[in-house]
Amino acid sequence: MKKFSVILFSLVVLVGLTFTSAALAGYPDKPINYVICFNPGGESDITARIQQESLSKVLGVPIVMIYKKGGGGAVGWSELMRTKPDGYTIYGTNLPHTIVQPMTRGNTGYETKKINNVYMFEFTPDILAVQTDSEIKTLKDFVEYAKKNPGVSVGGSGQPSANSLGCEAFGKVAGLKLTYISFTGSGAAVPALLGGHVKALMTYTSMAAQYPEKMRALAIAADKRAKALPDVPTFKELGYEFVEGAYRGVAVPPKTPKKIRKVLEKAFEKVNYDPVVIKKMEDLGFIMEYYGEDASKKLVTKLSKYYKQLLKDLGLLK
Repeated sequence: MKKFSVILFSLVVLVGLTFTSAALAGYPDKPINYVICFNPGGESDITARIQQESLSKVLGVPIVMIYKKGGGGAVGWSELMRTKPDGYTIYGTNLPHTIVQPMTRGNTGYETKKINNVYMFEFTPDILAVQTDSEIKTLKDFVEYAKKNPGVSVGGSGQPSANSLGCEAFGKVAGLKLTYISFTGSGAAVPALLGGHVKALMTYTSMAAQYPEKMRALAIAADKRAKALPDVPTFKELGYEFVEGAYRGVAVPPKTPKKIRKVLEKAFEKVNYDPVVIKKMEDLGFIMEYYGEDASKKLVTKLSKYYKQLLKDLGLLK
């Protein structure tokens, strides 16, 4: 009986390995769903759509965009934990979102360490922006206005995010009391600014690059000026030690086979070197990054230490 059980177990393992190998041999051989965890129109959507055609050519299958908004991305990333690990559903990810949400909320439905980022492809700095017809023309004007009007409203993507933390951090270094108003994504915050529902936005360079006639960027939270917004000074130039923004990448569910992860990693790397993709990205203020799976893990570890200390300093660590 014992011998029979061993033989049966061996057959089950062999069949499983054969099935897995057969499944991987032709991967991918059908459309891949690319899940965006925010509203259409935000940076996560924009970058994915820029990649879509090139990614489809590289992988040889259609790339289908799907939206799972809510919870500042947490609804989608929670679903990521339960998705079948067959390589046919991939998820856009954001740092620091997937780092700071578990640190500040507790149970988010996902764990940072279980998110398999196969590639991180861009970084977008925060910017502080107002309407073009606003009486606020410069960062100095904004600071003076905020000091005279404590609690001035600043909109941005959901909490916690690079936008919300940027607002908190800038308020601290500038000695301002700001009221952060969160939206389901950076794209959803734009109408609130244009409609006069918030005084300013802590958003991303790409939003200002898209709406140059409607939005005035006052300063960029980066070490150097953005190619897409060369006339916009950095906060550092204006005397504020403040750098903040978001990295974006793509992840697969836990237990996704290494061979599938490698196929996707190489595919996104090829897409990131596509001259057409690079131009479209940089024209909108995105800074190209090239983090493969291993480098992405190191980046998450590095940023986790940084944000844990930042959240502690801001009194936001749970």
